[in-house]
Amino acid sequence: MMKQEKIDNAITECYRRLFKASTPQADFDKLVEEAETNERGQKVIPYMDYEIEEDVMYNIVEDIIEEYKFPKYLKDSFKTTIYLGCSPKTKK
Repeated sequence: MMKQEKIDNAITECYRRLFKASTPQADFDKLVEEAETNERGQKVIPYMDYEIEEDVMYNIVEDIIEEYKFPKYLKDSFKTTIYLGCSPKTKK
């Protein structure tokens, strides 16, 4: 069973790479650090201000899955977390 900390690290690393490859390019850690906090105490990241090529995003996600050695049963869940999370919007 994969530890939650390893999954969280993979998610963070994936976002770092996605924003580095986006247009405009961004530092994900800096975005989080400088994000405003809403009334519920959540960080508000303007992730929709960034775009990434669909195939580039796919390749980054697949690379992370391979690097972190995700078991088969977690791969789809990881992808869903990334695609529906705070990743840049995709363009074809």
